[in-house]
Amino acid sequence: MGTAERGVSAPPEVVFSTAVDPDRASAWLPEPLRVDGTPAEHTDAEELSARWTAPGDWSAKLRVDPVDAGGARVRLDLTGGTDPDRLAGEALDSLAREVADNLQAG
Repeated sequence: MGTAERGVSAPPEVVFSTAVDPDRASAWLPEPLRVDGTPAEHTDAEELSARWTAPGDWSAKLRVDPVDAGGARVRLDLTGGTDPDRLAGEALDSLAREVADNLQAG
């Protein structure tokens, strides 16, 4: 399993809603987990967590937590692929770009 964490300069609720938006999730999740319009199989808006699974033992669990500075701390646990740590880091980088795009559009 690979794990990555990063800070995002956006409110936690914005980060979470961007992450679980089916149209945006397909832009940041690793290829086997891309949902193509299907929502995550489990979301908990109160806990700001979500989970996706795909055939071939692929899974991702996302958790978004607030930080004192007004941004968010995002953690992604990823199973699958040959280098899950690298994939998890790249996925969070892509999610941060999606959040930035979402804030600019909104």
